[in-house]
Amino acid sequence: MAKGNSANSDWMQAAKKVFSEAMVAELAAKGQDFLESRSEGVWLYDEKGNASIDAYTAAGTHNLGRTRSELSQALLEAVQSTDQGNFILLSEEKVRLARRLASFLPHDLSCVLFTVVRGEAMDAACKLARGHTERPHLVTVDGGWYGQTGFAMSLSEREDKSKYGSLIPGVTTVPFGDVVEMKKAVSKRTAAVILEPVQAENGCRAASKEYLRQLRQICDRNGTLLILDETQTGFGRTGERFACEGLGVYPDILILGEALAGGMFPMCGLAFPPRVKAFFDKHPLIHLCTFGGHDVGCLVAEKSLELYETLKPWENAKRQGRHILGELQALAVEHSKIVRSVSGVGLLISIQMDSVERALGFCKAARKAGLLCMPGEVMKASVVLRPSLTISDDDSETLLKAVRDSLQTL
Repeated sequence: MAKGNSANSDWMQAAKKVFSEAMVAELAAKGQDFLESRSEGVWLYDEKGNASIDAYTAAGTHNLGRTRSELSQALLEAVQSTDQGNFILLSEEKVRLARRLASFLPHDLSCVLFTVVRGEAMDAACKLARGHTERPHLVTVDGGWYGQTGFAMSLSEREDKSKYGSLIPGVTTVPFGDVVEMKKAVSKRTAAVILEPVQAENGCRAASKEYLRQLRQICDRNGTLLILDETQTGFGRTGERFACEGLGVYPDILILGEALAGGMFPMCGLAFPPRVKAFFDKHPLIHLCTFGGHDVGCLVAEKSLELYETLKPWENAKRQGRHILGELQALAVEHSKIVRSVSGVGLLISIQMDSVERALGFCKAARKAGLLCMPGEVMKASVVLRPSLTISDDDSETLLKAVRDSLQTL
């Protein structure tokens, strides 16, 4: 049956039976109980043809815009020339992408491992860190959100952890920004320190240059690896190719998110220098993924990197983000009874409301005003805006108008 041919209510009833009643109820609470019908650029259309600026972008996956024609064409050509390949074998597609990615990444992060999803990339990074250092201990900071798999869930701040029994042992969480506590936590037993440069799901709380510099020193003194998760900050979202470049502190392992293939194909990964790759040289099969480095996906990701290099969308993200952030901060003053603060960097922006209910209400009102956005996963009283990095001046003004109109209704 074609998408949109049946009534929305019929589809939602089917979703309740097949997926989750609670999921559908949660979507309804945010005004998002609709069907994605089509998308183009910064725009998303529902089954009735209603248009919204997509400021969710699959948690920052669609950095280059929705249904980008060059990526669609690359995918079409890829499926006509190859398939997924054999994941245990090398292919020209895998080698070409790895070589191109190495030239795109900062510092000495020239070695890569491809995965399918963010959580898997974090799991592989933790395995690599423990194997490389021969140490069991991991340290992270509060407020993080790293994905849905084993290590990723164990490192994340989430209310439902206790529902799944014992998770990964040997994980210590310290307060974000507290260097004294970090020094206490990290020892010669610590394999890695793990954090996001900007905690998108936690009010866009950002690490300072000085804080990261001190973490780098703590890690170096103890022979501990520094892992930065740039799933949401990478590929231009903060106004730099990667947030670590703007901060001037480079990790030993960098987590790469789904923006790698521009949202046209599922691909993530991790990058690391040759000295860390040395563990793979001795133990090549510590992490295998049937669809990691999928040959079709590699061709799409290669085209995505070509677009990143040509368009330099981080420049637009910096300019548009500065404008949007300034306007939103002015709106926060105007609506100070319900908006606590606005923070962010580039096109990763968080509006902190006065309650969880207000954040949900804002998302619902925004949807009616033509803007799709989501509450934060950690700071649930926040609303995160992360539109395509290719957003135009006119579309930025449309986004801001939707925010203004939504705040007026609360």
